[in-house]
Amino acid sequence: MRSTEWWKHAVVYQIYPRSFKDSNGDGIGDIGGILSRLDYLNDGTDSSLGIDAIWLNPVYPSPQYDFGYDIMDHRNIDPQYGSLEDFDRLLAEAHRRGIRIIMDFVPSVTSHLHPWFIESRSSAASPKRDWYLWRRTSGRTEYPNNWYGFFGGRAWEWDNKTGEFYYHNSLPEQPDLNWRNPEVARAMLDNMRFWYDRGVDGFRIDVLNYVYKDREFRSNPPCLGRRPYEMQRHIYEKDLTESYEVAGMMRAVADEYGEKMLVGEIYNPDIEYAAGFLGENKDGVNMVFNFSFAEAPFNPRRFRKEIENSERVIAKRGWPSYFLSNHDITRHISRFGGGARSMERARVAAAMLLTLRGTPFLYMGEEMGMAQTPLSRRDILDPPGQRYWPFYKGRDGARTPMQWSAAPYAGFSTARPWLPVHPDYPKVNVEKASGDSSSLLRFYRRLIWFRKEQSALLDGSIRFLDAGGKTLAFLRESERQLLLVCMDFSGGGTRFSPRGLEGASGRLVFSSHDISNPEISCDSIKLPPYGVMIAEI
Repeated sequence: MRSTEWWKHAVVYQIYPRSFKDSNGDGIGDIGGILSRLDYLNDGTDSSLGIDAIWLNPVYPSPQYDFGYDIMDHRNIDPQYGSLEDFDRLLAEAHRRGIRIIMDFVPSVTSHLHPWFIESRSSAASPKRDWYLWRRTSGRTEYPNNWYGFFGGRAWEWDNKTGEFYYHNSLPEQPDLNWRNPEVARAMLDNMRFWYDRGVDGFRIDVLNYVYKDREFRSNPPCLGRRPYEMQRHIYEKDLTESYEVAGMMRAVADEYGEKMLVGEIYNPDIEYAAGFLGENKDGVNMVFNFSFAEAPFNPRRFRKEIENSERVIAKRGWPSYFLSNHDITRHISRFGGGARSMERARVAAAMLLTLRGTPFLYMGEEMGMAQTPLSRRDILDPPGQRYWPFYKGRDGARTPMQWSAAPYAGFSTARPWLPVHPDYPKVNVEKASGDSSSLLRFYRRLIWFRKEQSALLDGSIRFLDAGGKTLAFLRESERQLLLVCMDFSGGGTRFSPRGLEGASGRLVFSSHDISNPEISCDSIKLPPYGVMIAEI
């Protein structure tokens, strides 16, 4: 494995454990299932995907109200996924293949069944009372302030036993921790140490910008919106600059162990605010997710804008990262229009993602074209989807089982899965795509392995070229290499002459289409519909 700052050269693969692979026939994915597919991810040859790290969504013991983000034991594995011994085997087998393991860390909330909260709730005089956010009013009809929860309803839950409210940004079953209490901070950081001691390589930190709340619990000012939560400006229960301090605390712990990576989920479109969590000077996380990029439409100008913003702001303090899909947002192959040419658009998106300056994060299934699964009301398990159907259908459609084959239940399980599989699984699956030289999966494999050998893609700078409104074109340059990367977004093909490269020529080193002549002239570059071309200049 690479040494320090390994994440700068890594391709990270996100696994939603419930939906990746079921090994015991209960319809729920598990650690055994992940173990059985490690060679698919990286067996050291280009017949595998070639990923360098796995990010696991939460596998801790949980009552599953929010499918693992309501944790009741930070130092164990939920029995439905396996055991600590199973996890240790996963670590060992992944590391043997050169694959790092990144766990999900949830700093702001626990389950209401966590021993800490049970003790906190036991009495107003409990030693752990101040571990959570309790407020007393004149009675249960008077809320402490006007805050609403992200999943709907008031963010304050009345407790009959002690006659006070406790705060929860998500579900009532997910009370928020009080990070202003130094004991809470120490306990949570020690939980990180527990997993570092076991060999974990880093953490994705859930909603890091939600950790601190206003000391005075002031009410949020109003604004226009469609539902109560959106009818407030959320300036007092999230996005406080004090939360930067937590990033520094976590970085200090990571640095105790060396070569550990932290990536923060900062769900805020303000890239300047998100950048405050970064710490190239060892006072923050290594990377933050770029949601503005991920949620951009399939438009080269918009992508260029978001990437240049990232280079302008993020690159000054840390290392950029990019993703297009994850467990919380609609899969990009559907977001970009779906239909007959969806695989071609997905190929362009993959080429962009894997050639940018920064760390790419892939979401399981995107590599072979998994789309958002259409679900009926009775299939929805996600709490906000249940609450707001049909205006918001929740996140379940992005979380459905991995499509391994055309076998029943897409080869995910021998039993009915916890969520339905996409009806297109007989045609869109790993087994079928592996045997098709023109498939999206084969394209991902080829590009990921190509990326590993190009110094310009791993370490080089990025500079965009003016190529018209249909094309994204940029240069990646290292001390040893200059690459021109071009891709057509129009589906109609394009011809262009990139400014700044007049008279230059090069050799084609990667392409989405068969091209008879590898020599190119930068005075006139022709791309076929949804074509991708990388040339060494």
